Amino acid sequence: MLSRLFLVLVITVSALLSDIAHADDSDVLAAIERNLDDQLAFLEETVNQNSGTLNVDGVRAAGEIYARGFEAIGFETRWIDMPEEMKRGGHFVATREFGPGPHVLLIGHIDTVFEEFSSFQTFELDGDIARGPGISDMKGGNAVVLYALKALIEADEIAAGKVTVFFTGDEEAAGSPLEISRRDLIEAGKASDVALNFEGGTNEWAVTGRRGSSNWTVETSAPQAHSSGMFSDRVGAGAVFEMARILNRFYGEVRGPFGLTFNPGVIAGGTIVREGNSYSSQSIYGKTNVVAQKSVVHGGLRFLNDDQLQEARDRMRGIVEDSLPRTEATITFEDRYPAMEETEANLELLDKLNAVHERLGLDPAKPCPPEQRGAADISFIAPYVTSMDGLGVSGEGAHSPREFMHVSSLRDATRRAALFIGDLLAE
Repeated sequence: MLSRLFLVLVITVSALLSDIAHADDSDVLAAIERNLDDQLAFLEETVNQNSGTLNVDGVRAAGEIYARGFEAIGFETRWIDMPEEMKRGGHFVATREFGPGPHVLLIGHIDTVFEEFSSFQTFELDGDIARGPGISDMKGGNAVVLYALKALIEADEIAAGKVTVFFTGDEEAAGSPLEISRRDLIEAGKASDVALNFEGGTNEWAVTGRRGSSNWTVETSAPQAHSSGMFSDRVGAGAVFEMARILNRFYGEVRGPFGLTFNPGVIAGGTIVREGNSYSSQSIYGKTNVVAQKSVVHGGLRFLNDDQLQEARDRMRGIVEDSLPRTEATITFEDRYPAMEETEANLELLDKLNAVHERLGLDPAKPCPPEQRGAADISFIAPYVTSMDGLGVSGEGAHSPREFMHVSSLRDATRRAALFIGDLLAE
């Protein structure tokens, strides 16, 4: 009987201590409510500043808007330039040290897929729907980061720890080489205790793992000849048949492992193949009575982890080497985004997020299946630090002129982010 009473007493005291620990949630939440109009106006300003990845000046101009916002809440800001030949604007960084304690890294990106020539350029508000280029991917998430921190500071709820904000300027098309364009982000990740990325999401899900992305190119060649000699010992199969053989075997022999996908997105073949400035630009010349001497395919590959990536590449290499008569083929690979593997530490971080959900009266968030999320900047640092993504606003139509954000999600995501960040800094 005494032991049962003691257990009840312990539970009661623990609940009281928990209530005391979070008694100031109301101050933070009140600050968020107070700043909602300003937050939406700030988001409008950033959306109206074109920052297509290749608009170097526009990306930097958007960075200046963020610099003003973070400096106003006591952060030191700096801009990391990229080499001119990379044709990328660079990255925005803001830091503030509140005292000894955990180091939390908050990630976003400034750039969008909408360049200066796009017809989709301006913010529009219609009730709970706000439209604009990059509003959900991911200027809405950037605004969540700023105003979550602003609420915590106004409520005097950060007693210790360090916060680093890192907004890349080329997430939609990372500059090459990656060793330069992602060097500073990786260093920031290695120096942190936990990293949160604010790509689009909902209260229902949190991203504890996501697939990586790489590129591949196959080139085939064969003797140019009159088509009447096709299949003979002298002429062989031609470059296009060799490419068809390779792609057909890729489909039949590489396809299959859960989470692995690969896409031959661009193909060209004929007597002459001229490649433009990007994978998307190809020009060809050929005739039906001439055996094609060249074919090129550019493709992408998505994977759950590095082992899956390397196994797929090995199979692809083996298929390419088994050439048809009088043809030659080569395959090359380009590393892009590594996979963010779903780790136990990431799932434990989800438990901490769900403690916030409970205080906000939300249902627990579930881990989003990694195969449903594509590559993102969080993947570059996930091998080095406990990580989570999908903490931004909700919307639809990303990468299209139909892109929109639910305005109510701006408030919801900011409430969740503020309490989550506050808890992490208090550990």
